[in-house]
Amino acid sequence: MAQFTLKHKDHFHGSDLEKIEEIYHIPKEKITSFSANINPLGISRNLRESISEHIDVIQTYPDREYKDLRKVIAEYAGTTYENVIVGNGSTELISLMIQADAPKKAMILGPSYSEYEREISLRGGQTVYYPLKEEEDFQLNPDDLCRHLTDDLDLLILCNPNNPTSTAISNDKMRTILDACMVHGIFVMVDETYVEFTHADEKISSVPLTDSYTNIVVLRGTSKFFAAPGLRLGYAITGNTDLIRKVISLQNPWSISSIAEVAGRLMFSDTEYINQTRTLIDTERTRIFRELQAWNSIKVYQPKANFILVRILREDMDADILFDHCIRKGLMIRNCSTFPFLSNKYFRFCFMNPEDNDRLLAQLRRDVNV
Repeated sequence: MAQFTLKHKDHFHGSDLEKIEEIYHIPKEKITSFSANINPLGISRNLRESISEHIDVIQTYPDREYKDLRKVIAEYAGTTYENVIVGNGSTELISLMIQADAPKKAMILGPSYSEYEREISLRGGQTVYYPLKEEEDFQLNPDDLCRHLTDDLDLLILCNPNNPTSTAISNDKMRTILDACMVHGIFVMVDETYVEFTHADEKISSVPLTDSYTNIVVLRGTSKFFAAPGLRLGYAITGNTDLIRKVISLQNPWSISSIAEVAGRLMFSDTEYINQTRTLIDTERTRIFRELQAWNSIKVYQPKANFILVRILREDMDADILFDHCIRKGLMIRNCSTFPFLSNKYFRFCFMNPEDNDRLLAQLRRDVNV
């Protein structure tokens, strides 16, 4: 299999509403973003109602070790607090992990999130891609991946569930990959930004594996599931104590604000909100996938996360045209042509509230499934 090195074009990210507003002259408040992959429920009611009661915390520095927050995260994620590192969003932690590991050569599954490649490049490393195959519905074949692991690789990055394909690697398959990586001395970074949206029975999270493997770190954030991208709160879980010490030595002190620390403790313990989110996403994911499967004009790939990847089969339609049609109706989808190995025949959208989902489906029916 050939190894690929790619460059990325500029594109509209789910957070680029100001840019959309400027180009299309549509007030950003009137745009429903199906591109950002954020929980449609918004921030939890518990957080909204309680955060003002804790506003005085901004008068003092937070605990430098964030012990209380790490204990709440550990209980939520199913690990011990000693294995938890917190950071200024998962983006900071990705940067710190790559800085700590200092990979000369890293492998990323493609198509995937571009920030990994950027961080590796900033540290002077080289990135190669292992392409997921469209003919296999972008499902990873772990045995084939393992055959392409070599001793010159230092780091393997897996987004699980993967963005933008919404495919996922089960716990047992991840064990196969970790075992092979141990043989080659490869460290594995697993980005679980979207894992909380998956069905509990799927057993996708790699957190339990951090108890028995020292060559893995799991990264998560609060931007998507807890609808709090502006909070900038992320966390990492690993059983590798040497890595924990190194990351902490590289990290700036108090990288999380006092208010973010309090907000985290409130969010992770809000079981009503967590269960409500999972029920909504499970229901809408099943409903939308079943409907789109019946359309002859597209191909859909079974989603595990809170978004779905779609390929347009019609010759007279592509994602550039579709994006333009949708945004003019205040509906923002994600043109996936800027992801590695995807063309402008692919688009992605996340699951919102049923009413918003129905609006988008109606628009797609008019534009694509005519």
